[in-house]
Amino acid sequence: MSLSTADEDSASEIHLPGDIDWQMLDKSKFFFLGAALFSGVSTALYPTVVLKTKLQTCNNQLCCFKTAYSIFSREGIRGLYKGYCFSIAGTVPARAVYITALEMTKSNVGNLTVGLGVPEPTAAAIANATAGLSASMAAQLIWTPVDVVTQRLMVQSGNPNCDKYRDGMDALRKIFVADGVRGLYRGFGMSIVTYAPSNALWWASYSVTQRLVWSGLGCYQCKREDKKDGFSNNYRPDLKTVMGVQGISAAMAGGISALITMPLDTIKTRLQVLDREDNGRRPLTVRQTLSNLVKEGGWAACYRGLGPRWFSMSLSATTMITTYEFLKRMSTKNQDRLT
Repeated sequence: MSLSTADEDSASEIHLPGDIDWQMLDKSKFFFLGAALFSGVSTALYPTVVLKTKLQTCNNQLCCFKTAYSIFSREGIRGLYKGYCFSIAGTVPARAVYITALEMTKSNVGNLTVGLGVPEPTAAAIANATAGLSASMAAQLIWTPVDVVTQRLMVQSGNPNCDKYRDGMDALRKIFVADGVRGLYRGFGMSIVTYAPSNALWWASYSVTQRLVWSGLGCYQCKREDKKDGFSNNYRPDLKTVMGVQGISAAMAGGISALITMPLDTIKTRLQVLDREDNGRRPLTVRQTLSNLVKEGGWAACYRGLGPRWFSMSLSATTMITTYEFLKRMSTKNQDRLT
């Protein structure tokens, strides 16, 4: 891949390593290494998810630092990892479905749009957005029940005498007995509305921000070479620079996505966590949930937990994309094709 970075009358270009598509991957190696790498990343970021969920479902106005301190002082480090085992067990197959749908869609849509004569930057953004949308919708079939169970565990008090669920399997059984399959898929529609556009927006933003960062870096590098050598040079970044730009672009895209979709995520979390008895034995509707939020703290209540979610999505995006690109390079069938 090469990107033009200078004015039209300049021959300066950035030469990046070639893209790795779905057909180039050793699938067994890809999924095995991916399960290990992504589980490690999820483990590191899990406390921010617990904190976000607590802030979204509580009625008080505590800041995220006071909430984190409260959880840690009462329950220790275990309080920040409630529902972790069940979450990891469900996340591995969900992520496999997500990545498969992502790569297959991105490859097929990318080839189709380029074949139709769409400019390469636009084709890349369309392919990434479509892939993110389809991957999220497919993975929600697994992620939604996992979310419902783990979030119920996250918001428990931490007192064994008061907690409703002993562990993930106990929560799964009790939710199913009380509400059937519908109970496990509570908020499924809002999950689709939240995560599908969020993923489409993230992947499209990532494609655009990466190109912008490369353009700025390439212009700077080529101007520096011009001053030093007296002529224009093509810029060939090393692997560390490539990963650095990918990480920065991912963080920017994650922040944009978190800000735009935060109210939807807050409503979705409340729908999945609040019990039927909290609403006269009737499931809450989206309108009721939004109305309750506004009554509790005005429209700003829809952005409770924005700090942890922004941090989580930005850091997660950075670590996930660098891990993801590293994983693809490690899983390529023929390493010679990367050069």
